[in-house]
Amino acid sequence: MVAIESVFGERIGSILRDSTGKIRSINQKYAKPQIKLSRGAKFALLFLRLYLIFLIVLLGYKFWTIVHGGT
Repeated sequence: MVAIESVFGERIGSILRDSTGKIRSINQKYAKPQIKLSRGAKFALLFLRLYLIFLIVLLGYKFWTIVHGGT
């Protein structure tokens, strides 16, 4: 594996290494949710996730039709 310092230089590499270490520790701290959700909240979040996926698929379909000369 190539060291970050060899790619970006010593100063920038050390800054990036420090930042990724902090981000990694924050991600580990909040990996498990600490808030208990009710059934309604879980359902609402599931519905929002499905709606977001639907919108992304719709956007991809619209892009595909525009690229291939559709109306």
